[in-house]
Amino acid sequence: MPPPVRALVTMARPTWVRASMTCRYRENMSDKSRSVAALDDDFRYRGNRLGLPESGPGSVPGVMRRLVGLALDWSLSVLLVSVALSVGLIGQDLTAAAAAGGEEEALALTNFTTLSTLVVYAAMNIVLLTLFGTTIGRRIVGVGITATGERSWPWFVSMVLRTLLLCLVIPAVVYDRDTRGLHDRAAGTIATRY
Repeated sequence: MPPPVRALVTMARPTWVRASMTCRYRENMSDKSRSVAALDDDFRYRGNRLGLPESGPGSVPGVMRRLVGLALDWSLSVLLVSVALSVGLIGQDLTAAAAAGGEEEALALTNFTTLSTLVVYAAMNIVLLTLFGTTIGRRIVGVGITATGERSWPWFVSMVLRTLLLCLVIPAVVYDRDTRGLHDRAAGTIATRY
């Protein structure tokens, strides 16, 4: 339609139709402004805003790779606690009480084992991440922890904070586009490939 006819057709529409067209126009404008903001953000791949490569050593690994490393570390912690329980290094009284019978004693042993596993996992993480920047499970899958330079405190403090927040679970499952969990953001670290 020529422009004058289009104006007449637009004016002939009820006001609620014109209002909805205006809202649609505003939505389109906000979509355009959002896309401009997205371009300013400069997100192209995980880790590019931190200066990391897209692939290869030093890049941000996928979630599955990190979960496998976490599962391997947890399994190692379970194994260490099980060996310590069976040898009698820890929990001798609870093991004897659970063997004698009773649900409460068995539940107490289960709780003790679970808490012991968490403590061993946390200690293993703090020591190995502080010394080597990786743990045994993460090293098997090729993942290490790298400082981003956001925090000026010592590496040991960052690893303690990161591990404590990781043990709380919730900070680890809330993450951004770079797949940095809240525990990594708080500690100023990021998981990278070897």
